[in-house]
Amino acid sequence: MKRNVIITLLVLAVYSAAWAQVPKVVMSDKKGWHKIGETTVNFTKDRDVVDILVANRFSAIQLKVDDAPIDLMGAEAYYESGDKQDLKIEASIKAPGESDIINLNGGERSLKKIVLIYKTLPNNKDKHAHVEIWGFKTNTDKM
Repeated sequence: MKRNVIITLLVLAVYSAAWAQVPKVVMSDKKGWHKIGETTVNFTKDRDVVDILVANRFSAIQLKVDDAPIDLMGAEAYYESGDKQDLKIEASIKAPGESDIINLNGGERSLKKIVLIYKTLPNNKDKHAHVEIWGFKTNTDKM
């Protein structure tokens, strides 16, 4: 019995860890802002890759920060075409807070992934920052 409980707890732990790494899937093709990913940031310099799947055409992105402030040291956008865009953004973002809107080259394009280079800034609650990535759809190709 004790063995079954331990095995069940291990399976749940593995499942929940795997679930936390699943990329956000945007199913809607409606014009406007859509949450396309989220992550939790370490206190040391971190490089996270957020894969963008399905309805992935966006003209701009924005980061929304909760729980703790971050030091954003850079970001890169990778497109389905194989192109890469260095987003050249460096900023401290308070929590709660958001980055400036970051326009993507070429209007609305198919994003493959976003890479963020950042870290949680020290804070009095010792909390890690929670970051959401939002993408803007113009649907100009639908007109």
